[in-house]
Amino acid sequence: MLTLKNTYLTVKINSLGAELTSVQDNDSHLEYMWQADKAYWGRHAPFLFPIVGRLQDNQYRLAGKTYQMTQHGFARDREFQVVAQTDTQLSLQLTADKQSRQLFPSDFTLTITYTLIDHRLKVAAEVANPADTPLVFSFGAHPGFNVPLGEATADFTDYQVTVSPKKTYQRVPLVGPYSDTGHPVPLDLTKPLQLDHQLFEHDAQVLSLDNQETTLMLSSTVNDHGIALTVAAPYVGIWSPYPKQAPFVCIEPWWGLADDVQTTGDLETKVAINHLAAHQSFQAGYEITYF
Repeated sequence: MLTLKNTYLTVKINSLGAELTSVQDNDSHLEYMWQADKAYWGRHAPFLFPIVGRLQDNQYRLAGKTYQMTQHGFARDREFQVVAQTDTQLSLQLTADKQSRQLFPSDFTLTITYTLIDHRLKVAAEVANPADTPLVFSFGAHPGFNVPLGEATADFTDYQVTVSPKKTYQRVPLVGPYSDTGHPVPLDLTKPLQLDHQLFEHDAQVLSLDNQETTLMLSSTVNDHGIALTVAAPYVGIWSPYPKQAPFVCIEPWWGLADDVQTTGDLETKVAINHLAAHQSFQAGYEITYF
């Protein structure tokens, strides 16, 4: 396990999947990150690449050939190489190889950089296309946070997610695991979204952010602890597994979506797909403040 540390926080990252596994307050030893109890969900904060969500029939077509790929892609289950490390910064990299090309034929380099600044953790992602042909892909993050946070007698329903700017957002409904982008639903977030397990009966709450900087703050009425995630992405998902009554919630920045209900199966025309020209790079990132 790789460690970043400053005066306030200790951060642990697994080279498998470049996954953030722990963020603890140095004074109180409060653990902010979900600890991957397999009874609920056996991950902490995986990265989603080269797809977000599920493909119809777990397959797609690219350049006339059909490939198989399971939900959220393969990066989360691959070993990343450390390319740079200091006490407060870590960069890890995954490059296309024979194994990845069985699922995804394109060349790529995915670099994840964590930077710890005071009470904030900045997460930057770069997808580089070294090839002479375009690269099509999705990217996302899936960090899970303990709910409740440091209050054993508290309940999931004591917590809320406050979204700023406060306005009505367009929600992308899910039909099973698939996006129904043709029928967006308005969601009034001028007031905080009160957490309740029933909220996730139909899977994640997926908000369209239109690449505008947005902050989602997880907080409660029982103590002063929480997190605030700031991102400028096309979408963000808020999720907790239903009906498991799981003691965590994920706040997930997405540069992509699960296949649409009307999908053709062609990756190049997949909903919310990114097209990256030859020898160009794509940047994404977000920041989490822990309090």
